[in-house]
Amino acid sequence: MNLILQFKKISQKPFFQNSNYISAILLIIAALSAGKQFLIQKCNNYLIYKNVFYHTIHQTSLYAEYPNEYFDHNHYGPVFSLLIAPFALLPDAIGMVLWSVFNAFVLIWAIHKLPIKSINYSIILWIILNEFITTTLSFQINPIMTAIIIMSFVSIQEEKEGRAAFFIMLGTFIKLYGIVGLAFFFFSKHKLKFILYLITWSLVFYVLPMILATPEFINSSYIEWFERLVVKNGENTSLDSMQDISFMGIIRRVVGNPMLSNLPFLLFGLLVFGLPYLRIKMYKDLKFRLLLLCSVLLFTVIFSSGSESPTYIIAFTGIAIWFIIQNKPISKFSWFLLIFALIVTSLSATDLFPKILYKSLVKPYALKALPCVLIWFKIIYEMMVLKKEESIKVTESK
Repeated sequence: MNLILQFKKISQKPFFQNSNYISAILLIIAALSAGKQFLIQKCNNYLIYKNVFYHTIHQTSLYAEYPNEYFDHNHYGPVFSLLIAPFALLPDAIGMVLWSVFNAFVLIWAIHKLPIKSINYSIILWIILNEFITTTLSFQINPIMTAIIIMSFVSIQEEKEGRAAFFIMLGTFIKLYGIVGLAFFFFSKHKLKFILYLITWSLVFYVLPMILATPEFINSSYIEWFERLVVKNGENTSLDSMQDISFMGIIRRVVGNPMLSNLPFLLFGLLVFGLPYLRIKMYKDLKFRLLLLCSVLLFTVIFSSGSESPTYIIAFTGIAIWFIIQNKPISKFSWFLLIFALIVTSLSATDLFPKILYKSLVKPYALKALPCVLIWFKIIYEMMVLKKEESIKVTESK
């Protein structure tokens, strides 16, 4: 209880309520983290990203191993070569810093587009701060993917189906995650137009990489991309993998069986995820829609065998949005879930958490995912029982 009171007191200070401060902090962290990683030569992911562009223009395999350039494989689609191109053409030190700042800027921009009270922008950014640092240190694209999902939602909310389709298909052709934006399809008031835009943008992003390489090379790259993802899925499910920090990853590691199939978990997850869609009359309710956005952000991570620690910026943004739209006063249980997530999901790998517990429990059993799983079930429950007269007004009065 005292911890909750301390959180409340801290959050009421002007410094923590002005989103400009925390936005600036994120941008500075992005720049400094990239510079630090460049100096100590911990920039493998950026080298993978950069070489997607160069391998595309040289028409060499995007998914083969290149031990003289980087370790691991590229897992991004051919269209990523165009996104990374402006950074890849720069000297590494500058490209890395600008790439990290770009990731931060896009995420901040998307969060500020959410239809919520302006004071809540800063709360969201403070809550996700540590997860942002984690993903930034590895040069991950996850802040951009988070922004793409949010902007898919916001665009449909604003009845801009063309823009929504753009973000959904961009995310899909980069990392497949973007496809989850289709979860907001039923909120669209112009469904036929939305479908036509989806088809149009899918064709655009399919052929766009052909600016850099021949159609034959790009077509073969799409096939190779699919094959590489299938292989990666099998690699992720080993019990000592740094991936598979997910709902099924917890179960696999607890029972000690890496061969447990994803399929039963995915079918269960999709069934539970789809239950709120039965409440058709609630589709126009803003809180219901925002809860679905939170559900999507969490589902994308906790039901993916490819989820690793830096991926959790996506899930934690969902947690932050969920928390700020809770009815006031916020229940003790919701406070407990937030604090549990901050400690176990966000801080467990830092020096603020006992290393013996991290090494003996959190890491070997993928418990970073546990608070997110619990909050996701709570979100589903809230969507199933939400009543219009109980739904709070989350936007500022006009």
